[in-house]
Amino acid sequence: MGAVIRAELPPPRVTLSSASPEPPAVEHAAKASILVVEDDPSILLGLSMNLKREGYAVVTAEDGEAGLARLRDGDIDLVLLDVMLPKLNGYEMLRILREEGNATPVLVLSARSDEGDKIRGLDLGAEDYVTKPFSVPELLARVRAALRRQGLGNHQAVSPQVAPPSPRRLAFGDVEVDFGTREVWRGGELVSLTVTEFDVLSTLARADGQALTRQQIFESVWGSGHHGTHRTIDNFVAQLRSKLEQDAQRPEFLLTVRGVGYRLAL
Repeated sequence: MGAVIRAELPPPRVTLSSASPEPPAVEHAAKASILVVEDDPSILLGLSMNLKREGYAVVTAEDGEAGLARLRDGDIDLVLLDVMLPKLNGYEMLRILREEGNATPVLVLSARSDEGDKIRGLDLGAEDYVTKPFSVPELLARVRAALRRQGLGNHQAVSPQVAPPSPRRLAFGDVEVDFGTREVWRGGELVSLTVTEFDVLSTLARADGQALTRQQIFESVWGSGHHGTHRTIDNFVAQLRSKLEQDAQRPEFLLTVRGVGYRLAL
């Protein structure tokens, strides 16, 4: 498994040479702990060195079982997760993680670039999907964006078409949302949402019932410079429906607006 990744992800693309300028320090980085789960020693070393240069606290694991065990110990803010892992592959690890109610943001790293693989990762609850080979600056930018969405750093500016919410809390159906604590209840029980799932829900809530295009939602949650497709929005809305609607196939609140995008019926 590791040999496939080594062949498709040459060391120069995942490490900084001695001639490369050192990346600027990030003020919030020291507060963030990142778990890197990768079975290729050279890639693991390159990722660890570059993340540490940014000031992040880095924890590593070389197989899925070890990565899952480390996550269960807590105190991890973000996970960089390879797919082709021994003992427990990345998709299986992510599935178990979400089934256990752990909403730690996960960035999937994979040599698989097919749309189906990306959709699978996002459907399982990944915040982002990064295709190998990737550049160090691109990966670090995605790490910073994921941490901003989690509240570790400057918050992403909201698209100007979407007004900020006036109430601290919002209720629709049997769902209650607290924007201050970023908690969601359904029928009085706490619902586990990932950071990005909550951000998509919050973006729709801020629109006060108006329809938003997929592009508006995308830019509000990920920023205009993020690489991705509108299918990503469809996947996250589907995940929200499965957690918040009585019938995900016949939603009452997270509605599709044909030819436009989505709106939250209040």
